[in-house]
Amino acid sequence: MSFFKSDTPLDVVKHLAAIAALVALLVLGFFYVYLPFTTNHGETIVVPKITGMNQEALEDYLDERNLAYFVDDSSYDASVRPGTVLTQEPRPGDRVKEGRKIYIAVAMKNPPVIKMPKLTEGSVKNAQMILKSYDLNVGQIQLVPDPAQNAVLKQLVNGKEIAPGAPIAKGTKVDLQVGDGLGNQEFPVPNVVNMPADEAATLLAGQGLLLGATFYQAPEEGQTEGTVVRQRPVSAPGATIRTGQLVDLWVAGEAPIKEVK
Repeated sequence: MSFFKSDTPLDVVKHLAAIAALVALLVLGFFYVYLPFTTNHGETIVVPKITGMNQEALEDYLDERNLAYFVDDSSYDASVRPGTVLTQEPRPGDRVKEGRKIYIAVAMKNPPVIKMPKLTEGSVKNAQMILKSYDLNVGQIQLVPDPAQNAVLKQLVNGKEIAPGAPIAKGTKVDLQVGDGLGNQEFPVPNVVNMPADEAATLLAGQGLLLGATFYQAPEEGQTEGTVVRQRPVSAPGATIRTGQLVDLWVAGEAPIKEVK
């Protein structure tokens, strides 16, 4: 039995139109009345600028604006007060719904501790790059007499050597002792003539000088075999030498025979 059996075609059209109108009214009511009422649809809040504020003041400040926050990152900066908000997301000026969380990064109170990198045996330029990558600061660079020019000889913190792998806080200043090439200290050329060759070599090393070439020659009258009979540079009044320079020696006698292994 048809629902519209006794109705005329015009009545059927009227019924269908009434049903369509009712459905449209329900749909419009759902999207434009019910949803806005239950979800505050269309009501947004402008995100305030909170970077630079202290975390202690955030809760009350955001609560008054129907917002919240969540700390999802932290970092250390010696120039920033601990607890200061460094970054925020969403950004200031963005529009969000009530109750939205603002994700922030704050400045840490204490710097994180890392392992001290090895800087020795490399160049001072390389050491500076490594320190920067580890968030460590370059302190004083002290040139010391050494043939290894621009090479890092020691790494120090507060005047004491620090070994690679030792714990160190980020932001710490690390001082470097760097070789100056030949040495910056000039002093009179030592006289090793008439000294045994081995003693002469020891004396030169003790004064920061390097043993250069050693030449052997037949002893002349009055010369003792195995002693230095000549040196270059010559020890003379006013003659000076710098740390790290070479000293050549002439020794009376024959060169020692090297053992073949």
